[in-house]
Amino acid sequence: MSTTTPRQPLRLAILETDTPQPQTNAAYGGYGGVFTALLTAAAGSAVALADQLSITAYHVVGAGPEAYPPLDDVDALLITGSRHSAFHDDAWIQELVRYTRKAVDSDRVKVVGVCFGHQIVGRAMDAPVGRNPKGWEVAVTDFDLTAKGKEVFQLGDGEDKLRLQQMHADIVQSVPSGAALLGSNAACEVQGFYAPGRYLTVQGHPEFNEEIITEILRNRHAAGIFPDDVFADAITRAPVRHDGVAVGRAFLRFFFKG
Repeated sequence: MSTTTPRQPLRLAILETDTPQPQTNAAYGGYGGVFTALLTAAAGSAVALADQLSITAYHVVGAGPEAYPPLDDVDALLITGSRHSAFHDDAWIQELVRYTRKAVDSDRVKVVGVCFGHQIVGRAMDAPVGRNPKGWEVAVTDFDLTAKGKEVFQLGDGEDKLRLQQMHADIVQSVPSGAALLGSNAACEVQGFYAPGRYLTVQGHPEFNEEIITEILRNRHAAGIFPDDVFADAITRAPVRHDGVAVGRAFLRFFFKG
């Protein structure tokens, strides 16, 4: 009589690089919870997700090497968005870049980067990162998919655009050597990039829903970060349907198939 060993869930470390706005933080318990909700929707249920992934969140803002899990203890990383700038040289940002490079160079640990995380992966792979001269891109926008972007995101026949919530004024200025561009629009030329089995990134926020983006927009408008015209335009696009769950499914495919 033969027996089979049950497959162990893939070990995913979510590197939290910021704390959500107060209402979102209370609802989800940090960005680890926000991304777990996205991946749950992508997997179809919490049970299906638990069968696939063992998720642990690590808050790394202001932290040193001791805050990170040993790479031998993880199979994949997901680096979240942040209010901070990935091109700054704060000690914790430099540590995050070093850790990300080590993960990619391991040729085993797969890395997903979202917004700030996308920029951190770009920096770790020696791509230039900086302020966007075109300013903020916020709320739901769409971008044109490349042939590789259509392959990665699998939206369906005839779909050549991806829609995501956005919240950024920084960009990756060119695709890292050896990676494929996934999409572009007039506001941001590098909306994501992909290296098979190594990393997958998006500039947008697949994890944001209408409530999350609305809280950010209102609070940043109240703080004077967004002028009235930017806020008024963005708040009308907060409820627009977007492809966040489809991107979550792409993340799951990447974790398991590369």
